[in-house]
Amino acid sequence: MKRLIAALLATLALLAGCATLDEKQRQWIFQPSDRSWHGGTLAAEGMTDVWIDFVSKESGQPVQLHGLWTKNANFDARPDAPILLYLHGARFNVTGSAFRVRRMEELGFSVLAIDYRGFGKSTNQLPSESMAVEDAQAAWEWLGQQHPERPRYIFGHSLGGAIAIELAARVDDESGTLVEGTFTSIADVVGTTKWGWLPFSLLITQRFEAVRRVPDIGSPFLVVHGGNDRLIQPELGRRLYEAASGPKAFVLVEGGSHHNTNSVGQTQYREALASLFGWQDFSDHTALR
Repeated sequence: MKRLIAALLATLALLAGCATLDEKQRQWIFQPSDRSWHGGTLAAEGMTDVWIDFVSKESGQPVQLHGLWTKNANFDARPDAPILLYLHGARFNVTGSAFRVRRMEELGFSVLAIDYRGFGKSTNQLPSESMAVEDAQAAWEWLGQQHPERPRYIFGHSLGGAIAIELAARVDDESGTLVEGTFTSIADVVGTTKWGWLPFSLLITQRFEAVRRVPDIGSPFLVVHGGNDRLIQPELGRRLYEAASGPKAFVLVEGGSHHNTNSVGQTQYREALASLFGWQDFSDHTALR
């Protein structure tokens, strides 16, 4: 048995350097596409197309990101009205997240949601962990240039939450960081499946170790998780919350799944924003639908 385990570990270590394995992981984790959830196109009506151009520091190649921008009803009347960078999860493009973006708009945010490379109309390139973070940082800088006086927040759903945490750990000008349905690391997600007993961690190249970066976030940190989330276990969200060292809150939305938590938990969201970020003023000016 010991020889078998040693042979398995040696094999896994050799496979870990395989470029094909890395590409397969990137495809599996991101599942990049131009697909949208049903109704996403309808929810995106009225949003403004945004194009962000930059040169990748990683590859030296030009990149173009596509995004959607929507203004909350209080935006023009309130110079201190907040703006939000929305980072979506895997599989569907930014239009597919439009209904969630609308929920954030209802809470008082004006929102810029972007597609990473490989998604939707953004540069057609297989994304990676480092590339997605680079895309998020380019969008964050663009948002700051466009609205330098506005308080800016970072939000990420699912995989986008891990990207949001990495971005928040790198920058120092965010007013707050919010994640929903997010995990501690890809290895931990695999560990919650029926194959979790296998030593897959040695094979993982796209690690997204968000739990290691949470202590470096310098802004108030809100973690929201659906109690019925079957894709990302709520315990992983709670562990993210526990790892944070600054002002923080954990909200468990009973009845919320991986896909509908920000709809089911809208009232809890509003209460958490008020208590953690002091949003009493904005709660009376949201664009409720």
